[in-house]
Amino acid sequence: LSVSLDPYLLTIANNKKNCILSLCPGASSTGATPSEEMNGTGNLMDFLDEPFPDVGTYEDFHTIDWLREKSRDTDRHRKITTKSKESYWELIKSLLDAWSGWVVMLLIGMLTGTLAGVIDLAVDWMTDLKEGVCLSAFYYSHEQCCWTSNETTFDDRDKCPQWQKWAELMTGHSEGAGAYVLNYFLYVLWALLFSFLAVSLVRVFAPYACGSGIPEIKTILSGFIIRGYLGKWTLLIKTVTLVLAVSSGLSLGKEGPLVHVACCCGNLFCSLFSKYSKNEGKRREVLSAAAAAGVSVAFGAPIGGVLFSLEEVSYYFPLKTLWRSFFAALVAAFTLRAINPFGNSRLVLFYVEYHTPWYMAELVPFILLGVFGGLWGALFIRGNIAWCRRRKTTLLGKYPVLEVIVITGITAVLAFPNPYTRRSTSELISELFNDCGALESSQLCDYVNNPNMSRPVDDIPDRPAGPGVYSALWQLALALIFKIVITIFTFGMKIPSGLFIPSMAVGAIAGRIVGIAVEQMAYHHHDWIIFKNWCRPGADCVTPGLYAMVGAAACLGGVTRMTVSLVVIMFELTGGLEYIVPLMAAAVTSKWVADAFGKEGIYESHIQLNGYPYLDVRDEFTHRTLATDVMRPRRSEPPLAVLTQDSTTVEDVETLIKDTDYNGFPVVVSRESERLIGFVQRRELTVAIKTARQKQDGVVSSSVVYFTEDNPQVAEACDPQPLKLRRILNLSPFTVTDHTPMETVVDIFRKLGLRQCLVTRSGRLLGIITKKDVLRHMAQMMNQDPESIMFN
Repeated sequence: LSVSLDPYLLTIANNKKNCILSLCPGASSTGATPSEEMNGTGNLMDFLDEPFPDVGTYEDFHTIDWLREKSRDTDRHRKITTKSKESYWELIKSLLDAWSGWVVMLLIGMLTGTLAGVIDLAVDWMTDLKEGVCLSAFYYSHEQCCWTSNETTFDDRDKCPQWQKWAELMTGHSEGAGAYVLNYFLYVLWALLFSFLAVSLVRVFAPYACGSGIPEIKTILSGFIIRGYLGKWTLLIKTVTLVLAVSSGLSLGKEGPLVHVACCCGNLFCSLFSKYSKNEGKRREVLSAAAAAGVSVAFGAPIGGVLFSLEEVSYYFPLKTLWRSFFAALVAAFTLRAINPFGNSRLVLFYVEYHTPWYMAELVPFILLGVFGGLWGALFIRGNIAWCRRRKTTLLGKYPVLEVIVITGITAVLAFPNPYTRRSTSELISELFNDCGALESSQLCDYVNNPNMSRPVDDIPDRPAGPGVYSALWQLALALIFKIVITIFTFGMKIPSGLFIPSMAVGAIAGRIVGIAVEQMAYHHHDWIIFKNWCRPGADCVTPGLYAMVGAAACLGGVTRMTVSLVVIMFELTGGLEYIVPLMAAAVTSKWVADAFGKEGIYESHIQLNGYPYLDVRDEFTHRTLATDVMRPRRSEPPLAVLTQDSTTVEDVETLIKDTDYNGFPVVVSRESERLIGFVQRRELTVAIKTARQKQDGVVSSSVVYFTEDNPQVAEACDPQPLKLRRILNLSPFTVTDHTPMETVVDIFRKLGLRQCLVTRSGRLLGIITKKDVLRHMAQMMNQDPESIMFN
């Protein structure tokens, strides 16, 4: 029998009593006589009383052992608590250790908020740079340029002498076909330049800086190691290229990548504190809080950020992490508010003020928007995954720069003629959310006014739509089709790309169209039974902007399958606390409809596509299989690679390590009995033997390795020194019997974060089940390719 343990997924568990690696002493190293050492009366050498760099760490593309990390932190905390009673200095050190978590949260919040503010300011400027430049200060965006102008009027607040479009600056003419063509050409040229710089920087300096980052963050928080994904270069390049990618006008957002940026900040500050840098479990608590800070600054939604981390991203979220996530999100929001990138003295991105309440009859169109959001979510996930799979399996994947350039060119060429796709997506959503007041100059607010109307400015009755509204509806319909199609091909390219804002834009466009349709029906047919009870003639009944907000929530929910955090983010994003019920109805409906076509959201789908070893706690396993059906080795495979407790030589161990890629080995009494003793980790075994050869005299290839509790006896003086490795042996590996239902095994792997468990019968070792074996079996039971879970 043999067990195939993939190096990506298998390392071994370590009991808290066995975290320190010690080796059997050699005579010349301790000062004790050989007889004292062999009888256990001398001072035994401990080579690993001071931890070595390789002990307790994990290799790249491996899964951490949550139980082991928790045990190590408990030991560390107990040691600090004991020492704190010895002196005032140790007491101060214990207090500093206790406060280090809050210090890390403070630093994460400040840096994340600062980077988000800088990104917002840079995106505003570079987006406007595609259309023109400010003569008074080239680093001003269009809005900032006209703020500083003394010649700006309220009616023409978007026009000022200091801001000139490129055609006007170059030719002196702002109107005409020639000026339009020149502005068109330069718009496309700037977009191509920005996207080319973004994909080139990612490709050359930080390949991990591409994409949203949330699927990988979810996988890392579940315990997987991806070295460099949260590194300093990734942080720098992702920040710079995120500005370039969003400014290029592609159908993507910065909200998802900001979660990645925040987690990079968290990982950076973890390296300053040994409490987090040396414990992967504690590090992931910090990263969960950093994810909350990322959403907090992305949307100006601190509470929504905490709930997003809890509902969507985190795998292990203790109560302590909840408090610290709240604090990190709070600090990040304060920092962003101090920078004030939106210039409106508010933290929220799309602040709205509606003057009309919603009515029960409007739940029908709200639920229909939820159905649309669910259908859009299912369509987008299937289309995007099919395109990304094609990218992986064809020549398309070999030319990422060309793909980005082509998609950018198509996007820019099609977007410029339509004013609703030419502007930035955030500006588009903001306009769609807005209510039409008396001072609004938007084309969407071109209604036919009653000259005899004498009402307050903020209580305008429903009015018939003017030609501007009908023209805007056609442009919005074209923009909707364009956004639906182009977003499918944009998400997943080798540049930073978020999905929140494009999804919200699709929903907001659809919602605004539905809102205007309901508004006009209520105006022209107020005597219909559905309007009769709540909409009187001349009253302000329907708010189209509210429908846009509900549609945005529905589409975002359909794509990501968020519910609670989505609703909280939406009302924090807009300040529309009064409209929680419509948002909840749309979010729940979109999730139900989307789940009918597939349970996985876009992030889970990309995790499956990339083959990350992620056990989703929301998946149900209902098949009637047993541990013996899944364990390795199978009947046709070689025997299980094991070590014996007192008959294996150093040469045997080194040969086993060299010839296999397993990350751990069960230790048995003998090969005949196969009675399980414990489990030893490959990395710690390698380090122990290497250290023993360097520091312990008499250890040679023929030295016998002992895992027994008693000190080994040397029969003759000429015999080589034995090597005792009891302390690296995990004496309590997790075991199940061969008749344990796989439903229970899967639940154990999820809730305890196991990497493997051993299968026994009456104390006799039969085999092993790894996390990868569990994932393979689950894929097989769902009629999927079992090898699809290979990290790819």
